[in-house]
Amino acid sequence: MLRAATASRGMVSAPHTLAAASALAVLREGGNAIEAAVAGAATAAVVYPHMNGLGGDGFWLIAAPGRAPVAIDAAGPTGAGVSPALYAPAASIPPRGPLAANTVAGTVDGWREALAVSAEWGGGLSPARLLEDAIHYAEHGFPVSDHQAAATEAKRAELEPAPGFAPLFLPGGNPLPAGARFANPALGRTLRRLAAEGFDGFYRGALGRAVAADLSRTGAPLSEADLSAYRARRAAPLAVALGCGSVYNTPAPTQGAASLAILGVIDRLGAAEMPADGFAHVHTVVEATKQAFLLRDAHIGDPDSMTVDPASWLAPGFLDALARRIDRRRAALWPQAEPGGDTVWLGAIDGAGRAVSFIQSLYWEFGSGLVLPETGLVWQNRGVGMALSGPGPNRLAPRKRPFHTLNPPIALLADGTTMAYGCMGGEGQPQTQAALFSRIAMFGQDPQEAVTAPRWLLGRTWGEAATGLKLESRFPPEVAAALEAAGHEVARTGPFSDAMGHAGVVIRRADGRLEGAADPRGNGAAMGF
Repeated sequence: MLRAATASRGMVSAPHTLAAASALAVLREGGNAIEAAVAGAATAAVVYPHMNGLGGDGFWLIAAPGRAPVAIDAAGPTGAGVSPALYAPAASIPPRGPLAANTVAGTVDGWREALAVSAEWGGGLSPARLLEDAIHYAEHGFPVSDHQAAATEAKRAELEPAPGFAPLFLPGGNPLPAGARFANPALGRTLRRLAAEGFDGFYRGALGRAVAADLSRTGAPLSEADLSAYRARRAAPLAVALGCGSVYNTPAPTQGAASLAILGVIDRLGAAEMPADGFAHVHTVVEATKQAFLLRDAHIGDPDSMTVDPASWLAPGFLDALARRIDRRRAALWPQAEPGGDTVWLGAIDGAGRAVSFIQSLYWEFGSGLVLPETGLVWQNRGVGMALSGPGPNRLAPRKRPFHTLNPPIALLADGTTMAYGCMGGEGQPQTQAALFSRIAMFGQDPQEAVTAPRWLLGRTWGEAATGLKLESRFPPEVAAALEAAGHEVARTGPFSDAMGHAGVVIRRADGRLEGAADPRGNGAAMGF
């Protein structure tokens, strides 16, 4: 029997055991959920370098009893000198190398802004304490995970030419095998400077100048002025009302509205009464996903350039209309949208019931592949998804934030349950969120059972070529056959496929009991005390 981890004073879930341990240690020392998440995020940035890092972006959703939830947008914009003209010779944005590193990294300023919320709660742990484990692992090393080893080998050909990649990730000319010790001393020095100067120093001051100089040396189109102008933003989260409670998610430029719209539609179509993971359940979520993604792809991008408010998609009447578009027996044609991405999700709940759902990313595995030589930073390639021409809010222009697949939800249920949950995996994030939410909140499954259960994925992610409906092989044959008969283009994957991403959940029940789950597809853990 699969059982979630349980506790009463604090609970964390992270995609790497060392990140979970860092977060739990902070909770044990009296830190709050935000402080725990920052410590876990910093460690994850070191020990899962193919998935996330200080050179990427992040988003937060924070909930405290008696207060309105708060979102933090830590997505960096393109540089002031970044425009379609920069890419005119190639007629496209390269996914790897210096010109792919065209957006400011927002993650570290997101940590700063989150700790400002923590201070309002009375939190006061120093950056030095929160970065302690990350500094140790960067300087002294850690065992390479099987996922890092596999990603390095799989993407070696396209990443090896990127400045700085080979010296760090291909020592001696080859990827390190799983279990080998890996260290990034330059990143350790950067973390020590952040510990001493504060997180604001990443963008302004001596460290910010060093990061800008490092970018300039590699040929990336970002300047000191681009870094110094950046600030993470607090925002009101989006929300959808369901029969079992309310779910919150992050606004544009994320796909949070799409994730919530899926839940609103399946709630209206009676998902709670469907057999878990049977034809009706999977078909309904997949068809709701198609409707939500059509809206997302047409309208979401830089918030300052959008002409539609995605909050309107979550109004009861609009969701009713979306639900009426779904044929309960036949699959609609799929437009084959395909944003991908590699990400880490972390969750934490402290003894006071304060919850964090947090996600940070480099976009593709290893981002641009660019490794800054003096600071040890791996820089993201989030801007590669922007269009060089045509209409819409995701067209490339100076100082614009690109569309983000990242979206960390929190559910506040009518029975008093608080649930922070999420998943990495680009296109798969809204779909896995719907699977987790329906299994836990609607079907009453144990959180670990819900995370471990077989999953599906419509569309591309993690470099997959197929755009149809992927099912893990653990689904019963009759479910796959029924989906094919309904018109879905079904492909079977392995029993625990990385294509499905790595999910996690932390929960606080009304009686104060805490539960947590981590994904067996990853290297993570759920830990409590």
